[in-house]
Amino acid sequence: MRALDAPAEFLIFLVLAALTLPVPVVVRCGAAPAPRTAVLPLQRAFPLDRRVDPDLLRARDRVRHARILQSVAGGVVDFSVQGSSDPLLIGLYFTKVKLGSPPKVFNVQIDTGSDVLWVTCSSCSDCPQTSGLGIELSFFDSSSSSTSYLVSCSDPLCTSQIQTMSTECPPQSNQCSYSFQYGDGSGTTGHYVSDVLYFDMVMGGSLIANSSAPVVFGCSTYQSGDLTKSDKAIDGIFGFGGGDLSVVSQLSSRGITPKVFSHCLRGDGNGGGIMVLGEILEPSIVYSPLVPSQPHYNLNLQSIAVNGQPLPIDPAVFATTNNRGTIIDSGTTLTYLVEDAFDPFVNALTATVSQTVTPIISKGRQCFLVSSSLSETFPLVSFNFLGGATMLLKPEEYLIHEGAALWCIGFEKAQEGVSILGDLVLKDKIFVYDLARQRIGWAPYDCSMSVNVSVTSGKDEFINAGQLSMGSSSRDMLLELLPIGLIILLMHVSRAMGFHFL
Repeated sequence: MRALDAPAEFLIFLVLAALTLPVPVVVRCGAAPAPRTAVLPLQRAFPLDRRVDPDLLRARDRVRHARILQSVAGGVVDFSVQGSSDPLLIGLYFTKVKLGSPPKVFNVQIDTGSDVLWVTCSSCSDCPQTSGLGIELSFFDSSSSSTSYLVSCSDPLCTSQIQTMSTECPPQSNQCSYSFQYGDGSGTTGHYVSDVLYFDMVMGGSLIANSSAPVVFGCSTYQSGDLTKSDKAIDGIFGFGGGDLSVVSQLSSRGITPKVFSHCLRGDGNGGGIMVLGEILEPSIVYSPLVPSQPHYNLNLQSIAVNGQPLPIDPAVFATTNNRGTIIDSGTTLTYLVEDAFDPFVNALTATVSQTVTPIISKGRQCFLVSSSLSETFPLVSFNFLGGATMLLKPEEYLIHEGAALWCIGFEKAQEGVSILGDLVLKDKIFVYDLARQRIGWAPYDCSMSVNVSVTSGKDEFINAGQLSMGSSSRDMLLELLPIGLIILLMHVSRAMGFHFL
């Protein structure tokens, strides 16, 4: 397991060594004598009279850092977030993952509605080669990674952990393969690969470490539907579902991260947000229990109210069965309600605002010409869940701005019996997927702000996504903890060794 880059490795080594040096105690006049300090004799592992091979130092530190990481199991992993919920702009949120040796960066959609992380294979001939999102597409080549191996059909991973209805073992090859179909009609086919995933880990004391772990993920060799369109092409999909093969499950089962993840998707401005494998702490979070034994994140939606007035909806239409229920899905842009809930919602909303706006039908959707501010015109909408947890929606969280004064309802009628809460209602809120306690929590939040995240040793201030890096930020945080004399000593020693950390 690679923990830190070489200069940072040696810096940590110097700090740990320096902190064991005796510190002179100053006793001021009139103060009680300070207790005697016990000083243990130290022996150098590496003599200073000869140049030490840096590879030897790195090998020694890697062993130690592996032990350090194992001792702080439950660290928080940070993923940067880009994208927007606005379907007229991007209509999806994505993050970056680094895979392989040497590591290669892939932009992947954040999807809580599926389990598997997959990226496009270099062997995919019909997959998009360019993207209208302004990103350069990357392709995974297992032969170019020194740590990659293909999962075979005889591998225990294929025969047990990832054995699902989507897993295949074609007779013409021995590769453990998959075939996924998504709710929008798109699909992908490929095979499973094991390789190293690199990530930023936030541990106790706000220390940020570059860490890594082997994970199993998909390598897509065929795509269909919207996945083939270049306008919003992406390198793959990052499934955050609760299945055994999700990265969340793979890392938490080994004690690398806690069995909880959180996101805060920013709805305004340029979008973006925060995504962590860990628990965001916020006093106003309310929780509702997950429906047990479901392949998705199903919640018990019990009622919907417009302007505080419950809608005439039979609660049975929300009940979870084989083909019914309510799902939280960040991979869906809009929100879909079953017909028995959708029609009463549209009717009630239109009746509430018809005196102050002009209702019109545009492209088959209920829209409104609005001349005043949304907050003064449109009511709050509440989704009420089991456990007394209410999700309040502002007008911007159920309406879409189509241009000028035209606003349209961003909810669609579900074609089947499953209601899906997508990015339109998930944005501008903290969401905590507490898989250990089998519950989901949420709270309104400005996702451009920093958040508090729980780690093993307590609460750490977690800087907003995109501001975390192992470069200067982690060194700065470490230096803030050191006395100035020790910083000067480290500067001289590091420069004598041929590198600079300031």
